[in-house]
Amino acid sequence: MPELLAFDCSTDTLSVAVQHGDRVIARTQAGGAQASAALIPLIHELLAEAGLTLGALQAIVFGRGPGAFTGLRTACAVAQGLGYGADIPVLPIDTLQAVAEEARHATGAAQVLAVLDARMDEVYAAACDTAAGHCEAPRLMAPEQVQVPPGFLLAGNAVAAYGERLPADAPRHACLPTATALLRLAPAMLAAGRAVPAAEAQPLYVRDKVAQTTAEREAIKSAAGATQA
Repeated sequence: MPELLAFDCSTDTLSVAVQHGDRVIARTQAGGAQASAALIPLIHELLAEAGLTLGALQAIVFGRGPGAFTGLRTACAVAQGLGYGADIPVLPIDTLQAVAEEARHATGAAQVLAVLDARMDEVYAAACDTAAGHCEAPRLMAPEQVQVPPGFLLAGNAVAAYGERLPADAPRHACLPTATALLRLAPAMLAAGRAVPAAEAQPLYVRDKVAQTTAEREAIKSAAGATQA
């Protein structure tokens, strides 16, 4: 088995894991705004417990998105920095594929519709064939717009966040994209040549108006101030 470091910061839970041979060491803790300060110390802690150095790793695996904007930037920046400094490749993996893998591991489901809470009253969704290791491109939609194909398991943290607004007739499994799911996905992806140089790692933003929304809010505030003046 390859020596790997994996982490996901795409939700309010920070998940980190190290694989050393057949041994996997994993930790989860509060993420969100705390992820940027907590991630690197937790990585060093797990590497030390595994008896590994960064230079001994074959790759750094990270959840590239979709998910929380700040968390995705944190994960990508840390993967880039560590990978560049240790001269090792990085492997970006879609968070919805990690959700589907976590659901498969827990339930045995071969077909999963992964749904993550996107905030702003929306969800990220992607249909995944876990046997083939393939997921469709993630989409952003209202919970009421989610359609679960026959025979698919509905899985992710949106199950709890929007339970009554999602299709009621589909089987469900609440779960998150975890670092251990990333580790299970990584060997096949590495063998397929999916790793990239650290400098080429990029987060996956499905909501393309995140930065613009901030600017729009500032514009609205400015306009309101001008009106009051």
